[in-house]
Amino acid sequence: MNTPVNAVLRLDSFPISRFHRRLALLVSLGMFFDSFDNTLSAGVLASMLDTGFSTLELNSLFLSVTFAGLAIGAAFAGWLSDRVGRAFAFQFSLALFGILALCAALAPSMEVLIALRGVMSIGMGAEYVICYGMITEFIPRGHRGRYLGVLGIFAGLGVSLSSLLGWVVIPAWSWRGMFVIGGVGALIAWWMRRNMPESPQWLESRGRYEDAEAVIRRIERESGFSTQGLSPDPVVHQAADAADEKAEWVPVTVLFSRPVIRRTLMALVLTMTCLFGSYAVTGWMPTFFVEQGMTVSKSLGFNAAIMSGYVAGPLLCAFIVDRLGRRRSIMLFGTLAAIFAGIYPFMAEPALVIAVGFILVATVASFLVLGLGTTPEFFPTAFRFRGGGFAQTVGRVGLIFSPFIVLWLFHSAGVLGVILAVSGMYVVVTLLNAVAGVDTSREALEQIAPDGGTAEAPDRPSAAHAAPRASDPSPGTSLSG
Repeated sequence: MNTPVNAVLRLDSFPISRFHRRLALLVSLGMFFDSFDNTLSAGVLASMLDTGFSTLELNSLFLSVTFAGLAIGAAFAGWLSDRVGRAFAFQFSLALFGILALCAALAPSMEVLIALRGVMSIGMGAEYVICYGMITEFIPRGHRGRYLGVLGIFAGLGVSLSSLLGWVVIPAWSWRGMFVIGGVGALIAWWMRRNMPESPQWLESRGRYEDAEAVIRRIERESGFSTQGLSPDPVVHQAADAADEKAEWVPVTVLFSRPVIRRTLMALVLTMTCLFGSYAVTGWMPTFFVEQGMTVSKSLGFNAAIMSGYVAGPLLCAFIVDRLGRRRSIMLFGTLAAIFAGIYPFMAEPALVIAVGFILVATVASFLVLGLGTTPEFFPTAFRFRGGGFAQTVGRVGLIFSPFIVLWLFHSAGVLGVILAVSGMYVVVTLLNAVAGVDTSREALEQIAPDGGTAEAPDRPSAAHAAPRASDPSPGTSLSG
């Protein structure tokens, strides 16, 4: 049986419809509870010290195990998503940390809680990778920046509400209540996502052409838009032989092959910078300011900036990224993050502390969303999630050692040394994107797709396929989309 698919071109040609909005909402709900569970540690660990349930040493082990689990989860997500499918991996990761969050609420000792947290964090780390990848594979290229911003808004809300609810829930129901909220919320999101379709791109790359065509037809029905006319000479597959060829498993070593290694290195640099920069700014700056004798009001002003900046930054992304392009936006926010990280420690007036801190956190949050959200676009479908997962794995392993790096910089050169290191990272990655940005056009990815596997769509359909629409991105872009 002959089955025309051409999934990437057709998916990128859809107008935004109810299907895309619902999918983005369901993906974002998973990201919300992932962020919620990931950031409940501060209030939970503090309350455990007060009640004698834990010690400083066990609290440190809890955090280290969390970092390790996130790193393992990122690698696991890449392998599972490319091997058995995006939809299964997506639901499995959410169920894993949702169920274990409820188990954590019943932990009889801190040692048991730490063990549960380690496995729970694997699901959390996997969810981060898969959420960004799902946006890449379902949302049309010309609208992708907006929905990456929406994903970041939900992540920021998860961070903010985790802190706010902690003030109310922990005194009333102890730290266990926070795990109950996170676990129940994650399982509700899991139930809502139970009918989420498999990625047509992945189905096509594995030789399952009829299944891929069925998902695309479903999107056509919900959007009221037919993509059949976009491919007058459709890709026609002879089911048996082509499926066997396409379904061949591509080993992870492809990430280090000559055609791909440059993309892998760029993904590593971008991911490590956005993760380390976010961690250093939001996790260590208040401590440094207190060490330098700054007042509590300034520390509270910084915390207020964090609360709003983690939402405001991605909100700005949702409005401007598709106009500027993702590559230019990464360069913009990288430059702003470097500038405002460099000047923030020198702010003395409370109003400037809050204002500059707000802009700093907003730019760092925007860079984080774009960094994690664009790296899946560096790789073809066959190993896309392993490419993004590997980059996040290395970045999160780096976070395990980052406290020691930051403390060494602080003791050696003070706050200025830490600031210069963080600013320097943003400068370097911005220059790399300006000089050697990764080309994610259809032609570029087609060259590295294994065995002529599924290539990616160009920034917009060519004139031979369809007339351009007002919403199409401008031609000639690469990463910028």
